Amino acid sequence: MSARWSSSASPASGSKRSRSPDTLEEAWRRHCKLSAAGSRRAACKYAGALYVPPKLREFAAGGRYYKADPPLKPMSGVDFDKWRTDWEQQRRWKAAWEESISGGGAPKAINAAYISSIFLKFIIENAKADNWQELCLDIDKDEKGMETFPSDQGVEYFLMKGVLNYIGSVDVSPESCYLHHELLNLMLVLMSTQLCSGPSPEPKDVHPFIDAAMHQDSSIVALVVQKLLLNFVKRPQIPLNGSHPIFSDDGGPGVLQRVGSAAANLVLLPYYTFNYLVSASAEGATSQLADNSLVVLLILIHYRKCISTNESIPTDSIYMSDSNINVKDAPAFHENPYCRALNNANDIQFDRADVEGNAQNGPIVRLSFASLFDALGTCLKDESSVLLLYSLVHGNCNFQEYVLVRTDLDTLLMPILEMLYNASRKTSNQIYMLLIILLILSQDSTFNACVHKLVVPTVPWYQERLMHQTSLGSLMVVILIRTIKYNLSKLRDVYLHTNCLAILANMGPHVHRLSAYASQRLVSLFDMLSRKYAKLAELKNDKALKVISDQMETDLISDDMSTELHIYTDFLRIVLEIINAILTYALPRNPEVVYAILHRQEVFEPFKNHPRFNELLENIYTVLDFFNSRMDMQQLDGEWSVDKVLELINKHCRSWRGEGMKLRFTYEQESHPEEFFIPYAWRLILSRGFSFNPGAINLFPVEIHVDDTPSSVQKV
Repeated sequence: MSARWSSSASPASGSKRSRSPDTLEEAWRRHCKLSAAGSRRAACKYAGALYVPPKLREFAAGGRYYKADPPLKPMSGVDFDKWRTDWEQQRRWKAAWEESISGGGAPKAINAAYISSIFLKFIIENAKADNWQELCLDIDKDEKGMETFPSDQGVEYFLMKGVLNYIGSVDVSPESCYLHHELLNLMLVLMSTQLCSGPSPEPKDVHPFIDAAMHQDSSIVALVVQKLLLNFVKRPQIPLNGSHPIFSDDGGPGVLQRVGSAAANLVLLPYYTFNYLVSASAEGATSQLADNSLVVLLILIHYRKCISTNESIPTDSIYMSDSNINVKDAPAFHENPYCRALNNANDIQFDRADVEGNAQNGPIVRLSFASLFDALGTCLKDESSVLLLYSLVHGNCNFQEYVLVRTDLDTLLMPILEMLYNASRKTSNQIYMLLIILLILSQDSTFNACVHKLVVPTVPWYQERLMHQTSLGSLMVVILIRTIKYNLSKLRDVYLHTNCLAILANMGPHVHRLSAYASQRLVSLFDMLSRKYAKLAELKNDKALKVISDQMETDLISDDMSTELHIYTDFLRIVLEIINAILTYALPRNPEVVYAILHRQEVFEPFKNHPRFNELLENIYTVLDFFNSRMDMQQLDGEWSVDKVLELINKHCRSWRGEGMKLRFTYEQESHPEEFFIPYAWRLILSRGFSFNPGAINLFPVEIHVDDTPSSVQKV
């Protein structure tokens, strides 16, 4: 298993891979050889293993791929023609960029992108028609200068192809970073048509630019997703001593600087602020490119295009629909290529599909999962990074498996637990995402076992008490119970309660050496929920005895109270099942849990004969009777102390044997996730300072402040 994540160079990594090919034949030969490189690298990693699959043994025997002289595939056929078209296009884009740099074209491109963003944003904010006629996307081919425009492409497709191709194929450098920055801003403006639509995608919705992005070639899609992820990982910085070339070609005052009007000041203000923030601190400055790359990626992967009524719904996997509803009634969506590319991304060090002999068709996003893991651990305090982590662990099986086999899970879990500890300062959506991530990870038994073996030296942000040399699993139990108590007193959200208890239930059978503090918190959780349950039951009985004139209101109150009482009954059952799982499968390894139950055994007494709890409490009382009898038989001089009770528990728990059923919760995404993720992603963008006219936003409710500020610069 350790070889899987080795960072050492593969024997198949030739030294000539970094040089760009000079001829078409050389480029094709390299493409053919690299297409098999991943499989041969995987085969080489089986060296010395006890078992080598026969296919891999034969494949590895062929030698290192870069020593083979002839191309592996003929220079003819459909595959070659498609590859050559893409390769020549990439060459043209690269040549055009190099020519623009040498000829001073970069400032012109930056100015064009920037001014386009301003005018397009104004048009989108103030558009009256739902089909965006104000954007004037129709082309008159008879107009002068438009004779050579591709007949099969619209303006929106041509623009998005150019922007995405540049973002995906040109590396970020001191020379190109400003244009990358402007193009990412332009992307946000082009996709902001979503803000003007409702929260539920409908067939009538028109988003010309983001729809054009969805129709791009798969090679461009893979390059864009890979580059946006790499920008997030590498976090490139704007040169501290550089000047934004937005004004003129020669560095002198440009048109906007010479305007001298209020409009020009409003236009230039973001850049003055941006340059000030970037220049303020070389160490503490955040990466604007990384942040913009992340939010653009989130918008792209969570977009859903609803199939219109005049389109036929294919039966293959190209489209998606809600499987829980009748196909005729369920909304169907076009598959999102960016979401698919992210879900199929592979670690650059390992390709499972190659090992299995089922290499995936089409271009695959490849990057270092180790670097991505470290970057997420560093940036998780940012809400957008949390959403990216959720998207990866939920949709990408390769990345989820990589996370689960890491031995330093505290890199991700400690920031998550710290944010849950400070839940009062977080949004409810952020808390949901953090808990769902933990729920997905807790579905794996290896994860549950690992967190209890990882010891955290200290937890400086935990203020209630000093926590030294505590296991990561014990800390998780403490924080989850604390989150439940916070939710009970402040948010009162049933969904949040359920997720917290589900995580604890998944961890239950694998608990190992739970700390005394965590054990006490677990029993106190049952006590707190039982008191809430008893109070609700008492109120319900009081209401039933009172005679109220308005019978309809009485019935309504009674129904609400019955629903809440039923919810707390379910919560109590889950807590009892968590305790049962620990006692059944992990009692010898958890003497502190046994001690906490013995110490607070009176809290279980009121529910001993309850029809919903009696079978669960029967097992708990079996444990209580077992250890109480051992204590009664023990001849002791003086009173029982904590140490003496624990000594007796440790002595007799080795002989305990229990049987029971493991409770396991799994996470299932809602039937219409787009109704949550699309508004959520745009709220994150607006919170970062992206201004948009509040009166034009229909995606979610906003508070409109009436003041003298022009609508074009109002912020939500």
